[in-house]
Amino acid sequence: MMSPYLLLIPILFPVLGAFLLFFLGIPEEKDRQRNRYLETIVVLTSISVWILIFMAEREPVQIYSFISGFSIAFRMDGLAALFAGMVSLMWPLVMLYAFEYMEHSKGKNRFFVFYVMTYGVTLGLAFAANITTLYTFIEMLSLVTIPLVSHYGNHESMFAGRKYAAFTIGGTGLAFFSVVMTTVYGDSGRFVLGGSLNMSQLTPIMEVAFLAGFFGFGVKAAVFPLHSWLPTASVAPTPVTALLHAVAVVNSGVFAITRLVFFTYGAGSLMGTVSQTIALLTVVFTMVFAAAMALKQRHFKRRLAYSTVSNLSYMLFGILLMTPHGMTAGLLHMVFHGIIKMSLFLCAGAFIHVTGNEYIYQVNGVGKKMPLTFILYTLAGLSLTGVPLFCGFVSKWNLVTAGIEAGSPQSLSGVFALIISAFLCAMYALSVSVRAFFSTEESDLYLNRPDVKEAGKSMLIPIAFFGILNIVLGVCSQPIVDYLGKIAAGML
Repeated sequence: MMSPYLLLIPILFPVLGAFLLFFLGIPEEKDRQRNRYLETIVVLTSISVWILIFMAEREPVQIYSFISGFSIAFRMDGLAALFAGMVSLMWPLVMLYAFEYMEHSKGKNRFFVFYVMTYGVTLGLAFAANITTLYTFIEMLSLVTIPLVSHYGNHESMFAGRKYAAFTIGGTGLAFFSVVMTTVYGDSGRFVLGGSLNMSQLTPIMEVAFLAGFFGFGVKAAVFPLHSWLPTASVAPTPVTALLHAVAVVNSGVFAITRLVFFTYGAGSLMGTVSQTIALLTVVFTMVFAAAMALKQRHFKRRLAYSTVSNLSYMLFGILLMTPHGMTAGLLHMVFHGIIKMSLFLCAGAFIHVTGNEYIYQVNGVGKKMPLTFILYTLAGLSLTGVPLFCGFVSKWNLVTAGIEAGSPQSLSGVFALIISAFLCAMYALSVSVRAFFSTEESDLYLNRPDVKEAGKSMLIPIAFFGILNIVLGVCSQPIVDYLGKIAAGML
C-alpha cells in the first residue's frame, strides 16, 4: 500500500503546473504548445488519482494543525474514491473539448490556468478527512472559479461573476458555524460513517448548526432560495458550465452535505428531527420549482442550468432520507446525472460554437446538419427523463423506491415531486430534439446554411464518449450500484 501522504500529489500537481504556465511565457496564439502541456498535466493527474484509489492506505494523514481540533487532513475512503474517480475521468475529456471551444477566445492562458487549478482544488475537497479541510477547499473552489465564470469580461459575465462570488462565499460563511460546532463538539470534525459528534442527543443548537451547514453548503448545490447564481452563471464558456456547473462545483455541495449528514452528525441522530424535515421539504420544493422554471427558459444553457438545479435536489432527496438505500440512490444519481448533463451541455456548446446561436427557437432544423450531436443529445434527454435502458432510469428508480421504503409523509411527497418533475423534464429536454429534427421547411433556419456542420473531433470525441457511457451504464449499472451500497454500509 502507498503512503497517504501521496494524496498531496494529485492536489498540488495541477495547481503548480497551471501556475507555472505564467512563467513559461507561452504566447496566446501558440495553441498546440499550450494545449499539449496542459493536457499532459491533467492526464498525469488523473492517472495518479486512479493509482491512489487502488493503492493508497485508508488511514488519514494530517498535514497541518491550526489550533487544537482544527486541522488540514486527507484520507482516501470509499466516498472520496467515488468523487475523485468521477472527476478524474471527466476532466481530461472536457479539457480536450475546451481546446477547440476556446480556440478563438481572448485570454486563453488565464482561462486554462484557473481551469486546471480547479482540478487540483476539487481533488483536495474529495480527499478531505475532516470538516475543516472540506470547508477550506470549498472556499478555495469558489475563489478559483470566479475568474472562469466572468471570463468573457462583458457586463453580463462580470455580473454573473459577482453574483456567483456573493452566493458561494456567503454560503460558506453560513456553513462556518456548522464547521465550528461539529469540530468543537465532535472528534475534531473527523469523517466517520455514523457520525463523530460526542453527544447522545441532538440539542437544538446543534440542529440549528446542521441547518446552517445544509443551506451553507447547499448554495453550491443550488438549493432554493439560494439557487439563482447557477442559471446566471450559464453565460460562462460551455467548458465551465459543463464541467464546473454540472459536475465539480455543484456536486461539491452534494458531496459536502453527504459528509455532513452521514459522516459528521450521523443519520441516526438526525432521523425524524425538525431539521431533517425542513431540509427534506426544501429539496422537494426545489425539484418541482426548478423543473417548471426550466420549461419556461428560452436560452439553451439556462434551460439546462435550471434542470441541474432540479436534479441536484434529486440527489439531496436521497441523502436526506438518511437511510442506506437513500444514500446509495443519491450518490448514484450524482454519478449518472453528471454523465447525462455533461452530454447535454457539451451538445449545447457544440451547437453554440458552430452556429453562433444560443436560444431554443434557433435550434429549428439543426439536427439535419448536426445529426450525431443531436442524436446524442436526444439519448441524454431520454435518460434525464428516466426512460428505461438509460442510466437516468436506474438512479431515478432507486430514488423512488428509497422514498417509498422510508414511508414518511415527507419522503412520499418527494416521490410525488420526482414524478411531476420527470414529466416536466420530458417536455423541456425533448422539445429541443423535436425542434432540431422535425421542423418544417419554412421554419428550418439552417436549410441554406452550408457552413453549419458537426463540430471538430476535439469536441465530438467527448460528446460521443459520454453519450455511449449513458447507454452502457443504463444496461450494466449493477457493479456501480453494488459499489455505492458498500459505501453506504461502511464497507469501503
